[in-house]
Amino acid sequence: MSSKHYLFYISQNYSFAILRPLQQIILDRDDKVAWFLEGKQVDEEYLTEKEIQLHSIEAIQQFNPHAVFIPGNVIPNFIPGIKVGVFHGFNSGKVNRRGFEDHFNIRGCFDLYCTQGPNTTKKFNLLAAKHQHFSVRETGWPAIDPLYEPKNKAKGTTPTVLMCSTFSKDLTCAPHLFETVKKLATSGKWNWLIQFHPKMNKDIVEQYKTLESEHLSFIETDNIIPLLQKSDVMVCDTSSVLIMFLLLNKPVVTFKNISPKPYLIDINDPNRLEESIEFALSKPIDLMSKIGAFIKDTHPYQDGKSSQRVLDAVDEMLAGNNVPAKRKPLNFLRKFKMRKQLNYWKFW
Repeated sequence: MSSKHYLFYISQNYSFAILRPLQQIILDRDDKVAWFLEGKQVDEEYLTEKEIQLHSIEAIQQFNPHAVFIPGNVIPNFIPGIKVGVFHGFNSGKVNRRGFEDHFNIRGCFDLYCTQGPNTTKKFNLLAAKHQHFSVRETGWPAIDPLYEPKNKAKGTTPTVLMCSTFSKDLTCAPHLFETVKKLATSGKWNWLIQFHPKMNKDIVEQYKTLESEHLSFIETDNIIPLLQKSDVMVCDTSSVLIMFLLLNKPVVTFKNISPKPYLIDINDPNRLEESIEFALSKPIDLMSKIGAFIKDTHPYQDGKSSQRVLDAVDEMLAGNNVPAKRKPLNFLRKFKMRKQLNYWKFW
């Protein structure tokens, strides 16, 4: 039996870590994977020597993928294969200019959405019934398969606080917490790891880099999972990365979260950061119970096999099952923009 071909279509550096667990399962099945890097915000230097990169639409068409996996929002219709949405993060409740949650914005580009857990599957199933041009399978998120690989933390070590922040000027906690973090890091009470969204304002990045010391490290990486595993508490805002931390059954302190939930310790005053971190480190029973309920609803799969379930869902569609009832919408304007962006004007 000939091997299947799969394409990873990405436009941001964080997509490498999202798709590599899926890549490993594909290679273990003796199938083939290739990457296509679209735009200027993704860096080919993140590719390993063994990973295959395709540099043109013609090369993609020659590769002829059975399925294309996209952690982003859109993909051109002239790329062959089933278009599979695997998401670039969890639903953090962010609302776009039209008042809709970005996570559920249907752009007419995908054949299959592989959802992460019950709280997103329900909404996508309703949208699938309404639009009828895509299908849904709950699989869990491939990006966090490695999250569940056991890691041993040295006993008796100083607690580690991981600070993450989104880049949005209206939502970021970074500028508001700088002076407080500076004071707490100087005290040596905890070790700090700072990791921001790649689109974070460069002035803020440089500001935090000035704090680097034996107790604080500023980390730039395409793979945040090792940081999540080694940390005890997260400080964040509305970035969806906080969800990944909660899935490890660890508490999160947020600053002015746009939709604070009972499983978060949300504060509005930077002066409350220290006491909130101490409270989080104590792991109070009521808070941990609420985090457990959140895990069950958001991503109940802790077996590290979400990548396998995604491939099973694709195989199901390739076999002619769970196929959408209607064709995707024509979307002439979006298709034109994509052709212009990729400078591709062949129509055959």
